[in-house]
Amino acid sequence: MRLVQFHRHGDGGGGIRVGVEQGEGLGVVDLKAFDPSMPSTVRELLELGDKGLECAQRALVSGQCVVERSDIHLLSPVLAPEKVVCVGMNYRDHCLEQNAPIPKEPIIFSKFPSAITGPYDDITLPSESQEVDWEVELAFVIGRRGKHIKEEDALSYVAGFTVANDVSARDWQMKRNGKQWLLGKTFDSFCPLGPALVTTDAVKDPHNLGIRCLVNGETVQSSNTDQMIFKTAALVAWVSKFVTLTPGDVFLTGTPPGVGVFRKPPIFLKKGDMVECQIDQLGSIINKVV
Repeated sequence: MRLVQFHRHGDGGGGIRVGVEQGEGLGVVDLKAFDPSMPSTVRELLELGDKGLECAQRALVSGQCVVERSDIHLLSPVLAPEKVVCVGMNYRDHCLEQNAPIPKEPIIFSKFPSAITGPYDDITLPSESQEVDWEVELAFVIGRRGKHIKEEDALSYVAGFTVANDVSARDWQMKRNGKQWLLGKTFDSFCPLGPALVTTDAVKDPHNLGIRCLVNGETVQSSNTDQMIFKTAALVAWVSKFVTLTPGDVFLTGTPPGVGVFRKPPIFLKKGDMVECQIDQLGSIINKVV
């Protein structure tokens, strides 16, 4: 299934709705219209466990309560998660482009949840940075609560996968703030996410997907998720040693080569740029830089 969150155009402030896409880019089944007992956010739906996902599946099969894409505005498939967990230097080819050794354990950092924005919303260039860069990433979302999760059980804690852009202010990441990454990663709008949360059962192999980023139509990143050093199950097991994972938690799993900062000369985003992040089977997000 492809779970989405949306607003209806002109609904008078009717609020967030959960939907199920009939297919990538097709109509959306309004879950609350199908069953008024269902919640209004994907995070709340995941908290219901199997009950929520089974209802979503029934709604999809029914073909009822469909709204057209032209009548809605897609939001990030997860809003206000408890955690946004990020992984640095997790692609072999990305390590090679910066002449860095392959990490022996995951490099974990975070963004504030307030950085999340929708799949087609704008990326705002902050006046505090002159070196804003792109990073297409495979993201996944936790579906149930867990701590000290065994790697062999870890995928059962993953609700699904989506596309992310780990937008990064390289001056603040690499030169300022004691070279701690948080501030450079967490400006408002620095985590476009979407367009849908594709449930785990619908993704044949999340670690064999083409992954690309285009800026103004030019391909700047092109790789495959098979280049990931620490894959989904390993990341879930590792992070759950330190914190309890809860439904809705978002993981960004690292970026492939081709980012602007390592180009010669470096290239950074400017106002008016269009950034498109694509992952096979999951879809694409397109964000204008303003």
